[in-house]
Amino acid sequence: MSIAPIDSMTSLNSDLFYDILRRLDGPALASLACTCAAFCSISKEESLWENVCASVWPSTKREDVKSLISSIGGFRKFYADCFPLIVNKEVGEYQWNNHLEYPDDWTEAEYYGDTNEFESITPSDFVSIVDIRFKDKPICSKVLSGIPNANDNGGWFYNCPFRIDLLTYADRDDNNAGELTLSVSNGLPPITSMERERKNRKLWHELRDGLLLSWILVNKKIKQAANLASWSPLDGQRHWPTDKDFVIRFGSVLPAKDILPSQVVQCILAMKFRVVHIEEEGFETTLKLTELSMQLEDMEGAHVNGKNSLHILKEALSCRRSKNYSEVIESCHMYSKVQNELKEEKMGSESRLDTLCILSGIAAFMTFWYHVL
Repeated sequence: MSIAPIDSMTSLNSDLFYDILRRLDGPALASLACTCAAFCSISKEESLWENVCASVWPSTKREDVKSLISSIGGFRKFYADCFPLIVNKEVGEYQWNNHLEYPDDWTEAEYYGDTNEFESITPSDFVSIVDIRFKDKPICSKVLSGIPNANDNGGWFYNCPFRIDLLTYADRDDNNAGELTLSVSNGLPPITSMERERKNRKLWHELRDGLLLSWILVNKKIKQAANLASWSPLDGQRHWPTDKDFVIRFGSVLPAKDILPSQVVQCILAMKFRVVHIEEEGFETTLKLTELSMQLEDMEGAHVNGKNSLHILKEALSCRRSKNYSEVIESCHMYSKVQNELKEEKMGSESRLDTLCILSGIAAFMTFWYHVL
């Protein structure tokens, strides 16, 4: 059987082009668009990028999310903004001792954020789009419009530590929104006893290595979006007081220049799972997601208040990003390293001060009795 030769790419039907391109992932589609004018033209089709976004973020299949993405520039722009992750290489370049000194003459407005400066930033401008995968399979999607409780109780939100508890407020009106559980059918190893799990940590390793998190934050007013998560976990631990809770942390390092003395903050995305069933109880091993939250923490470990957090999150939507995920993880680990060094230095200074106070007290005591006797 003979096959007719193809004289040029233009001789192929555009539907065939489209059929080829719709099978590609985002990076491959972007690369192929650079090969010739025909591929470049067809690759601009929004439906192609809608398919790509749906494969990466299942939450983008929702009609309300589709409308949101269309309003901020379309799926192609959304993918370009959110597939690369936020990276901050300036973590180690700051002189922390200088920047962490909060001046004594700062006013309350300067410390907590000037109200007039933030009038253009409102909590209702933000939308959180969250997707969780386990062993590369989507297991949960959540969407949250605005920031809960931000408009209640006057200025309470702006002056108190910023926090979003996604499970408490997301999809309240969604009748299909239920509890997220992981079991042996999802790929978890069967656990016969918690005592054995504490020794071999097999369940913990499977959970840590299998989870992926994407937390996209969209600002409707400025029409920008960014992924605040690290995809892979940064660290985690077993919650020892209960012995059945596993806390896994994701996140990124966000710029806070001219907002906080530390110049950068860490966005902490915490995910907590609880063991609800094990094999010896007559059920298959099952974990339940009990927490999915976001907080911002400065270099001293203090939680950033709501007013400054809004400003930091807005600036994060336009900061530098990278497709090199190892570079992103490295910047987060660098932040933790500098933070630990700062804590050790602070503890050393406090220890020396305590020693000096004790010696001064002993000297004063001995001097007093010397004169008495």
